[in-house]
Amino acid sequence: MVISALRLVAWLLAAVVTFATLGPESIRPHPVLGQHGDHALAFVLVGIFFGLAYPQRRWSASAAAVALIGLLEIMQLWVPGRHARFGDFVVDALSACVGFALSAAANWMMAQFGRDPDAVTRQRP
Repeated sequence: MVISALRLVAWLLAAVVTFATLGPESIRPHPVLGQHGDHALAFVLVGIFFGLAYPQRRWSASAAAVALIGLLEIMQLWVPGRHARFGDFVVDALSACVGFALSAAANWMMAQFGRDPDAVTRQRP
């Protein structure tokens, strides 16, 4: 049950980030923490939730995330009023990787306190 909720939140976050990146300018959110701050927060959350939702596939999920973040940045070339920036890609990809690392650290800390680190997120796909 928990794993299903984590996966749902992870995919919803990915959809929101995709929409915010490629959606019409009139309904995109305005930066609250600055451009890089908002990007970092969004992708850290994506990394955390995907890392918790897919703990046995954390490395492959993080590699796929970096590739898809690059694709998302390139797709902005075809969206009017948007632009692809290498700096945005770097911030987004590094932030997602930090999120994946934080999810791994959470599992490690649970193991240190005697809890099964994957008990919360273990479920057959």
